Amino acid sequence: MRVFRYPAPPPSSITPHRAWLSRRDLLAAGAAAGLTGLVMPPRAAGAADLAARPGALSNAGLKPTPLRDVTHYNNFYEFGLEKTDPADRSADFQPRPWTIRVDGMVAKPRTYDIDALLARPLEERIYRMRCVEAWSMVIPWIGFALRDLLAEVEPLGSAKYVAFESVVRPSQMPGQGGVLPVLDWPYVEALRLDEALHPLTILAVGLYGQTLPNQNGAPVRLVVPWKYGFKGIKSVVRIRLTDRMPRTSWNVRAPDEYGFYANVNPAVDHPRWSQASERPIGTGGFFGASRQPTLPFNGYGAQVAGLYAGMDLRRDF
Repeated sequence: MRVFRYPAPPPSSITPHRAWLSRRDLLAAGAAAGLTGLVMPPRAAGAADLAARPGALSNAGLKPTPLRDVTHYNNFYEFGLEKTDPADRSADFQPRPWTIRVDGMVAKPRTYDIDALLARPLEERIYRMRCVEAWSMVIPWIGFALRDLLAEVEPLGSAKYVAFESVVRPSQMPGQGGVLPVLDWPYVEALRLDEALHPLTILAVGLYGQTLPNQNGAPVRLVVPWKYGFKGIKSVVRIRLTDRMPRTSWNVRAPDEYGFYANVNPAVDHPRWSQASERPIGTGGFFGASRQPTLPFNGYGAQVAGLYAGMDLRRDF
């Protein structure tokens, strides 16, 4: 497997999670022993630990944001508008049973069971995550390349885009049942086909070596590290290939603020704030996190800039 090396953020700006570091050693030992299943019993209801199976990708240069921040400071409007709502209001969400339908312009449409996806060879991907709100994290995801899944359904030559759809469960996701919902449900997102096929694009089924928590998009979510975080649709139930650019939730809600591509670009400000710098979550300090410069394509330009050769990245934001 080709291993990608990514430029590391300043070590002083991101605090590693000690418990995760010790667990990582256990996961590595499990991989060395050739384990292909779960290596430990669940630590919490609905959260089992995932083995970093043979072929795992680990980029030690990136030091993760503390686990509590990753799981208690995030946007998941299906559960509410506050950063703490996903953790506080997702206990009743049931990520099992679960299936994902992959169809549209493919030769072999399929429905995947989540447990079959968990049985696939999984990799650790330590990625930067840059929110459009100008805060950032570094997260150790567990997952697999989306292109591997798409290869199994054999996209047709006419397919140009990949559309994603999230689950709708107002009884379990209180943000979907509000009188004035912030978005139309289901949440929908999309990528160009070449973006979806890029080896950095993954479907994540875990983080910090354990199955994906409800508040982070259980049981499976999209991760595209060079794009703003809202492109990473959570709790995916359908993937559809099409020849037309699909609608996306935030672009429909506010097209002047949220473009289809949503590539991290410090030179293109959000209409209401600058994107030139970001606030890394979890760095602490008396006055809170200090800001750091935002990198083009979130630091992954060497790998992905070629996808947009000749494009006007201010117009096609």
